Amino acid sequence: MRTNADLIRYAVTGMDCSSCAAKIEGTARKVEGVRDVSVSIATQVMTLDINDPAKNLRQLEASVQSLGYQLDRLGTAQGEDDSQIPDLSHVNPAYKRALWIVVLLNAGYGVVQIAGSFLAGSQALQADALDFIGDGLISFLGLIAIGWGLVARARAALLQGIFLALLGFGVIGSTVYRVFVEYEPQTLLMAGFALAACVVNILAAVVLIPHRKGDANVRAVWLFSRNDAIGNLAVVAAAGLVWWLDTAWPDLLVAFIVAALFLQSAWSIIHDARRELAQVGRA
Repeated sequence: MRTNADLIRYAVTGMDCSSCAAKIEGTARKVEGVRDVSVSIATQVMTLDINDPAKNLRQLEASVQSLGYQLDRLGTAQGEDDSQIPDLSHVNPAYKRALWIVVLLNAGYGVVQIAGSFLAGSQALQADALDFIGDGLISFLGLIAIGWGLVARARAALLQGIFLALLGFGVIGSTVYRVFVEYEPQTLLMAGFALAACVVNILAAVVLIPHRKGDANVRAVWLFSRNDAIGNLAVVAAAGLVWWLDTAWPDLLVAFIVAALFLQSAWSIIHDARRELAQVGRA
C-alpha cells in the first residue's frame, strides 16, 4: 500500500481555472506508470502516485509542460509543511506583469459587469460576471502566493473558495427571487455588456500568448478564452430570445446554468484545499 511518503508533488505554474487542472490530470494519466494523479486548482500542486519514477517522470514532465505549464518538483508529500517553497525563479517580471494585467482585466470587468447587470436588469449578466471575478481571484492568488508554503496556499484557497461559493449562492438566490417578481431585461444593454466581455477575454489571451512557448501552448490559451467566450455568447443569445419571445425566462435559465457551473468550480477549490490540508496533516 502506498503512503504519503511514496507520493511525488509538483508545483504547477500557469493554471487559472478548473479546466486547466482537469486537462493536466487527463494528460498525466496517459503516461506509463501513473497509477493516480490529482491536480489542485486551490494550491496549484500536482500529486502523483507513479511506478518507477526514475523511468517515467521525465515523460510525464515533458507531457505536462508541452501543454504550456511549468512544473517544479516539491519532493515527497511526507515532511511537507508551510516552509516548503518551490523554486519559482522562472516566474520572471514580464510574466508577473502579464498576470497582473489578466487579474485586472478579469476582476475589473467582473465588477463592471455586475453594475451592468443591474442597469440592464439581467440575471444572466450577473451570473456571467462571476466567471470574471473567479478567474481574477484564482490568478491573483497565484501571484501573491508565489513563495508561500503548501499550508498557507491551501488555507488562502479555502477562504477564496468559500467566498466564491457565497457569491454563487447569492446570484442563485436573487435569480430565484426574480422568478416570482416580474421584470423586463434591457436586451440591448444586456447584449452590449456580454459582447464587451468577449473582447476582454480576447485581450487577456493576447496578454498571455507571449508567455506560452510553442503552437500547442498558444492554442491552449485560445481554447481557454474560447470556453469563457461561450458563456458570454450564451448571454447574447439569451438577450435575443428575451427580445424575440418577450419573456424574461431565457435570461433566468442562462443565469441558473452559469451560476451552477460557477458553484461547481467553487466547490472544486474548496474540495482541493481541504484535501491538501488533510494530506499535510497526515504527513
